[in-house]
Amino acid sequence: MTEKTNVVLVGASGETGKSVADGILAFPDRFNLTALARPASIDKPEYRELKNRGVKIAPVDVSSVSDELISLLSGVDVVITCLILTDMDAMKNIAIACQKAGVGRFIPSFWGPVCPPRGVMKIREEKENLLDFMKTVYLPYTIIDVGWWYQMSLPSLPSGKIDDRIVFPVTSIKGDGNTESALIDKRDIGKYVARIITDPRTLNKSVFIYNEIWTQNGLFDLLEKVSGEQIPRKYESGQELMATINDAKRRFAPDDPQLLVAIGLTEYYYSLDVRGDNTPEHAEYLGYLNGKELYPDVQVETLEDYMKGVVGGTVERVYIGRR
Repeated sequence: MTEKTNVVLVGASGETGKSVADGILAFPDRFNLTALARPASIDKPEYRELKNRGVKIAPVDVSSVSDELISLLSGVDVVITCLILTDMDAMKNIAIACQKAGVGRFIPSFWGPVCPPRGVMKIREEKENLLDFMKTVYLPYTIIDVGWWYQMSLPSLPSGKIDDRIVFPVTSIKGDGNTESALIDKRDIGKYVARIITDPRTLNKSVFIYNEIWTQNGLFDLLEKVSGEQIPRKYESGQELMATINDAKRRFAPDDPQLLVAIGLTEYYYSLDVRGDNTPEHAEYLGYLNGKELYPDVQVETLEDYMKGVVGGTVERVYIGRR
């Protein structure tokens, strides 16, 4: 009988964390899953649900590299973090603890679109700083980037029919709307993760996973077809996006955490929809392995089926009690 892979997940109560947990729990014969939780969060409904599904919940403070944290990670094959960027100090602490505990593979919180490491997005640069640190201690790793979520890509409909199902409605088409970008259903992330984390081909590599390639204009056309409604289209130029970014950079110091908040989403839009960074071709240039080529048998949701679920009311809104 094959020995199970011991996996520790940090940030299981969030949206990406839920997808990762679901993907791993789909293979109970292959994985033992432990979720680390801040002591103050141990009674959250998300952790109670995971416990009921057979996940071990371990309360631990990750604000420092404690002996307790190192002990919890000792003997672990894979540690996965699904934290937000304001938790960067915690991620570094976990990385240090992984190195001290001899963890076999660390998955840091990238989980975003493809982008060059420097000079395009400040958020990306912060992630790359963590990766640079990991390499100084030769910590085994895998980077997983996922494109842009379907759940973040839809505009509202004139009828308001889907407003209760989209938390971040797209209010304008960026650039000319004809730039291709790789999209994914957030719920499919974990399906790939369960394959990646035990694959020797992905150790110390970056992997790009995605479902389909779309332009914004094509996406609007598809939603009009699915919904039967005509959606107004407001265009926002690359120059307008860059003006917003530059204004924030004038208002905040480079090391002010508020700068990330002020420019984060706009820099994403500029990279995705003006520069066109988020494509399989650019991922290949940047050294990524392609998840579709590695795992062609993984079954994922099409954008059209996702839209039908949203319009039909069978798809839940994201970020209900999660982050």
